[in-house]
Amino acid sequence: MLRTIKTIFIAFTLVFFAQSCESELDLQPEDNRLTADAAFEEPGAYKAFLAKLYAGLSVSGQQGPAGDPDLSGLDEGFSNYLRLYWSMQELTTDEAVIGWNDGTIKDLHAQTWTSGNEFIRTMYSRIFYQVALTNEFLRQTSDKKLDARGTESNLRSEIQKYRAEARFLRALTYWHALDLFGNVPFVTEKDPIGAFLPTQIKSKDLYSYIETELLAIENEIIGARENDYGRADQAAVWMLLSKLYLNAEVYIESPQYDKVITYTTKVIDAGYSIADNPYYQLFLADNDTNGTQSEVIFPITFDGLKTQSYGGMTFLIHASVGGSMVPAEFGINGGWAGLRTTSKLVEQFPGEANSADKRALFHTDGQTKEITNISNFTNGYAVEKYRNVDVNGVAGSDQTGDFPDTDFPMFRLADAYLMYAEAVVRNGGGSEANAVTYINNLRTRAYGNTSGNITQSSLTKDFILAERSRELYWEAHRRTDLIRFGKFSDQGLWPWKGNVPQGKTTESFRDLMPLPSTDLGINTNLTQNPGY
Repeated sequence: MLRTIKTIFIAFTLVFFAQSCESELDLQPEDNRLTADAAFEEPGAYKAFLAKLYAGLSVSGQQGPAGDPDLSGLDEGFSNYLRLYWSMQELTTDEAVIGWNDGTIKDLHAQTWTSGNEFIRTMYSRIFYQVALTNEFLRQTSDKKLDARGTESNLRSEIQKYRAEARFLRALTYWHALDLFGNVPFVTEKDPIGAFLPTQIKSKDLYSYIETELLAIENEIIGARENDYGRADQAAVWMLLSKLYLNAEVYIESPQYDKVITYTTKVIDAGYSIADNPYYQLFLADNDTNGTQSEVIFPITFDGLKTQSYGGMTFLIHASVGGSMVPAEFGINGGWAGLRTTSKLVEQFPGEANSADKRALFHTDGQTKEITNISNFTNGYAVEKYRNVDVNGVAGSDQTGDFPDTDFPMFRLADAYLMYAEAVVRNGGGSEANAVTYINNLRTRAYGNTSGNITQSSLTKDFILAERSRELYWEAHRRTDLIRFGKFSDQGLWPWKGNVPQGKTTESFRDLMPLPSTDLGINTNLTQNPGY
């Protein structure tokens, strides 16, 4: 679906969005003459609207790559959902730095952001834009609406499946809101359309809402590995429940590691497998067909011709290339010379850039390991993880070399293995022997043999955190992981944290992002997170 349907925008979906976003966002419908009833005269409109919900994660406007944005107030490339979420999760940690001077972008790695940070503000806006779209889809597919339109039974049956997918996407978005911001405005399809001030939901209540929604659709959504590639299924629901429960001690101060065992086991038993391919092939332009898709549970899909954006994978690939790197080897027409990593990530690998662990995908030629000047691309090793070429080195479908075909693996089996192992270590039950087996499956692929395998004595919290970094770096997990392990703000050091070369600790309140000052100025129902 997502590779064949070009992003479209149904006018009524944005009528009410101003209720939960900053005043400077100028949100206008594509055609304000179009009514909801007219939009749904065509049966295919329901699937097209669902496609828009998915596309909201990968593109940032109506025509691609730019020119008709969903949100205004920040460059359309910067305002892309995946690009923003990746920046929140990676630039704030030891895994990534960016050399550009765009606005307050460097404050993310320095952990010196304020409630006026435009990147945090636009992440917040993007989240609630997605919530608004899913809410409207659910309004327009209610039994009452379908009855009024005389929707025939076969289509109604399909729409019920679509609704479960939409609810999953809303739960995913609200999980991002919970994880990043804590107490946020809360709106569902039951709220009225039109301008009003949403109330603020407490973290514990939002946690319960997300859990309830996921449990409600667990048996309504299409079964594990039975939906189209790129669409959510039962295993995606189980993964999101696992992520929610893994971090429950942070969110609601109540460990739920036994539930992590339950739901990761469901995923592991669903028939996914660690691909025989080398690790690097998970992140190539043909990662939807080259065999590595056997372990991908929920990707954000990209197509160089049909999902063009300056965010998403375009950003992750182009911005990672610079210095002596050869753009053609990455299937692109030029590098943007921005993203690198810190020595802290490099040192996670025995032997560092020359590690026998082949997950260490670093470019060192002309690069220094340590960073003395963040603005200098050659300071810090470059990361070669994502490429727009297939297993044979052939570039993706966009012959200009601008836009990649590479999909982003938001959830994959390796994460389920690591979550299971962590829950075992944290006394959630399960089997230590299984945990070791799962980790060794990953390390056998990483090393190409069993030389890197571990025994039960190595299964500690510190090992799990380091192994998560080695396996999942640059996949938008790190900030959440460091917070769960108590090493994000007032503990844990890495270069340029706190805006000093050697790094320093920061205030513990930074475990949550601030609510944007602009929204606080509009919505009197909101209270700022402590410290801001």
